[in-house]
Parts: sequence; structure tokens; C-alpha cells
Amino acid sequence: MRILVVEDDPKTGEYLKRGLTENGFVVDVVHDGIDGKFYATTGDYQLVILDVGLPKMDGWKVVADIRRQKDTPVLFLTARDKVEDRVKGLELGADDYLVKPFAFSELLARIRTVLRRGKAVEPEVVRVSDLELDLPRHRAFRAGHRIDLTAKEFTLLALFMRRAGEVLSRTFIAEQVWDMNFDSDTNVVEVAVKRLRAKVDDPFEQKLIHTIRGVGYVLEDRAAQS
Repeated sequence: MRILVVEDDPKTGEYLKRGLTENGFVVDVVHDGIDGKFYATTGDYQLVILDVGLPKMDGWKVVADIRRQKDTPVLFLTARDKVEDRVKGLELGADDYLVKPFAFSELLARIRTVLRRGKAVEPEVVRVSDLELDLPRHRAFRAGHRIDLTAKEFTLLALFMRRAGEVLSRTFIAEQVWDMNFDSDTNVVEVAVKRLRAKVDDPFEQKLIHTIRGVGYVLEDRAAQS
């Protein structure tokens, strides 16, 4: 899942990006309202985390402009703690309002609550064959055995499982997992898939992650198709 953070303080923006990335999200950070509006209205995000006191365009105007074009969930994260500010933010179309300073655990809980309210409610547990992924708890199991994954490995596996049966190109994977444009001289995707296979597939007879030569990768249960 992709999240846009619109935050003018670089340290706060970096803190949010690091924490959310560790929890399996792909995060873009911009530092003013004009960029925030542009990214939010033209990009494909599942959530926008928005400050109010932004340069160039304040958060009130940004959320109003977003609502005229898209229904992407918006969570205000701001130091403005007056009741009238909370009411204004919600009336302008925000889905939630959290005041700084904040506990990251509360922010994460609110993010998950907002995402669950969305039109397409994502299941907490995703299964393909005997592979199971518990998304909110960051746990993976194969045939009942716990698999220890790094944050990036979990994000990569979650991408494969959410799109099970769909062939994913290396470019798409690089954009979704590393938030980077794919460079043909970079083998980051191949290395990551190899490491993931070593944990998810190699100890088991049935293989789930398959290479489609010249295209990319697909996770699917081919035994169920035969």
C-alpha cells in the first residue's frame, strides 16, 4: 500500500517514512501544499497523511482540492489541537485527525482503521495454498511453520500475495517495494526475490514463486490448476 506524507518538517517526514516503511507501506514524502496537492490528485495512493501548516498552500486548501477530484482517505496530522480545527478538518473531508505530538503506535492504529473503512476492505490474513500472511501482525507461515522475514521481504511477499496469479514486472516491483524507477543495471529485484524464495519456497516441495522469463514474476499455486 502506498501512502503520501505531506509534512513541512524534514525530520518528522523522515521519521514517518522510516516507521511506515518498516510496517510494510511504500511512502512518498513532500514538504509543501502545492506538491502535496499534485501528488495526491495525480498519484495512486491508498492514504494521504496531511499537515495543516504547510508552505505555499495550507492543508485546509489541499484536502478541499483533493476532495473535488478523488476520494482517497486523508488523515490530518497536525499540532493544531483546538476543537474548531478538528471540526474544520473533518468537515472539509478528512477521515481522521490526530494531534502532534503523537505516539506512532496510535498513528498506525488510526491508519489501519481508516484503510479498513475503505470501499474495498482488505482481509487481514491472505492465503495462497499453504502460505499464509498475517498483514497487521507482520507474520508469515508456510505449512504451519513461521517464516522470519525482513521488512522488505514482507512487503515484497505481501505484494505477490495480494496480486496472486498476476505476472508482475521488475519495473512494477521496484516501484511498489523500493519506490524507485527500475534501472536495468540494478539487480535489486532479482536478489530480493532469490532471498524470498530461499525462505518461502526452497524448504518445501511445492514452489509458489515462479519466474516468467523476459517479463517478471508471479506467485501462484500451479498444483491447484493442474
